[in-house]
Amino acid sequence: MGGDFELPKEIELPASPEEVWRAIATGPGLTAWFMPMEIDPESSAVTEWDPPRKLAIRVPEAEDGSTQAFQYLIEGRDGGTCVLRFVHSGFLGDDWSDEFEGMTSSGWDMYLFTLAQYLRHFRGRPASYVEAEAPAVGGWDRLRLLLGAPRLGGQVQVDLPGGPRILGEVDYLTEKFIGFRTPDELIRFHERSAIGLPIAVSDHHYGALADPQRRAEAWQQLLAATVDQGEQA
Repeated sequence: MGGDFELPKEIELPASPEEVWRAIATGPGLTAWFMPMEIDPESSAVTEWDPPRKLAIRVPEAEDGSTQAFQYLIEGRDGGTCVLRFVHSGFLGDDWSDEFEGMTSSGWDMYLFTLAQYLRHFRGRPASYVEAEAPAVGGWDRLRLLLGAPRLGGQVQVDLPGGPRILGEVDYLTEKFIGFRTPDELIRFHERSAIGLPIAVSDHHYGALADPQRRAEAWQQLLAATVDQGEQA
């Protein structure tokens, strides 16, 4: 169902405004907590560019009339920290799922938490980004069992097909997301069946990966096996 929407968020971050700006407004920074992309301050999509205080982006209107805008406001605080106020807003056409706002809101909660974790534990380290998804919807309960019924603060182990074994601590856990941190990675699993999409994983590796394509294929194999076994259960 279409209509206007607005998703405001606010988070305190353990970094200076300049460090947060690099994380939200540069390609290497975005790769470290969100996904690889470049922001061109000369682009017509960038409606405000005021480093290190304000960034605003509006994507072109889609064929169905939907629009989306993203605003970042950074306010420095004492002690080398700052507050980021973020707003995702716009208009959705009638073809958009009723689940869009809820799923998108919870997604931003996870990503902004990941931003804070990056700044707290891996700030300034270059990142390699890998993502993969299952071939079909389903398998979330099976994945949770595979991860040992994760609990916040608990340990998790993942044996990727062909290696390596990944050990980490669960740092984010909701009904739709499971995240864990290792000495070199922030890994997040996304449950997206409400919008008709399969489970996905995003893997931010701080440092160079010997074979990113092989890592993506290994994640895809693991998720595929999870869906297959889940359907057989």
